[in-house]
Amino acid sequence: MKLEFLLVPTRDMSASLALYRDGLGCQEAWREGGTTVSLTLPGTEVQLMLDANDPDAAFGPIFVVASVHDFHSGRPSELRISVEPEAIPGGFLATYEDQSGNTIYVMDQSEDASASGTG
Repeated sequence: MKLEFLLVPTRDMSASLALYRDGLGCQEAWREGGTTVSLTLPGTEVQLMLDANDPDAAFGPIFVVASVHDFHSGRPSELRISVEPEAIPGGFLATYEDQSGNTIYVMDQSEDASASGTG
């Protein structure tokens, strides 16, 4: 398990880029159209993922695992399921809440999400 991103939902991508990129000095790592932009954080491999696809999503860490389905079936009992594993471009994503109500995202980056026969 590796902390890869901090999800930062946004209603205004331009304003978010003005703050995080231009104001705080983060550098753009990649983008998917105009709705998702990943920014490097100086001194760390973790990136901020600005996302306008669901501006009401919760801020939270995104951990990358080898298999979301394996993680899901063996997850710690303290993690409550918010969203069952679902296919995303390049893999799967599941959303959980810890005992304090904090959102935790877990994703894999398998190349063919349909290969597992689920999703």
